[in-house]
Amino acid sequence: MSNVNPNLRALLVTLGAVTTATGMTAAAVIRARGFREWRQGNARVLNETLPAHAQWWREHGREPGELLYVAIGDSAAQGIGASEPGRSYVGLLADHIRLATGRTVRVANLSVSGATVQLAVRDQLPLLAELSPDIVTVAIGANNVAVWDAAVFEAGIRTIFAALPPHALVADLPCFHLPHNERIVAVGNRILRSVAAEYGLTVVPLHATTKRPGLRSVATHVANDLFHPNDRGYRVWAEAFLPALSADIALLVPEDSEEFADLREG
Repeated sequence: MSNVNPNLRALLVTLGAVTTATGMTAAAVIRARGFREWRQGNARVLNETLPAHAQWWREHGREPGELLYVAIGDSAAQGIGASEPGRSYVGLLADHIRLATGRTVRVANLSVSGATVQLAVRDQLPLLAELSPDIVTVAIGANNVAVWDAAVFEAGIRTIFAALPPHALVADLPCFHLPHNERIVAVGNRILRSVAAEYGLTVVPLHATTKRPGLRSVATHVANDLFHPNDRGYRVWAEAFLPALSADIALLVPEDSEEFADLREG
């Protein structure tokens, strides 16, 4: 190469660098496209479970119980991403109520996959009005993050909270980890907590609880669509509700019962 014209040598080096960079860029694009297609494929698979989960909850909602547990929410309450609907946070909380009280529980899961606060007002509140629940949990609003409008969110949250019994437990929005979404979530949770305080409702710290495992939880607590929780993720959701739920349950258990003593010790 010593006899090659210096300008030609520089051109060859530049062309080599451009070719290498282009090859790396193309490989990155191919990998990104492959990842996107993988994620979309997994999302389609989970979407196919929506009717089955809804049917499962409808069937179980007909089973009689001494206590009535009503859940308002979206696909997380339906358990999308879990290995089975009963391993959603709603199913786990229902199991806890049964064990803690020693009583049978009917679960009226009013949630609808894809629900926003506006859709919950339209579709779920009319059903709640017909019921007299012993336990109520609300986890709604995560789907509003993608189409964020603070005024619309507040109006919907205010309507929902106004319709709840005073013992209802309302979760704040979960952690999304991504900075852009987290900025929206911070605004949403300020609104949610302010409105909950107006109505004297207990706020469940879902955001803090789901944030605690850190970004690595995307690999361990999230289903293959990289959005919904998996079984482990839903256990974390249930853990967020348990302290407040136990306080509610204590009001349902006679003070002279073994279950009440167990709750006190727990």
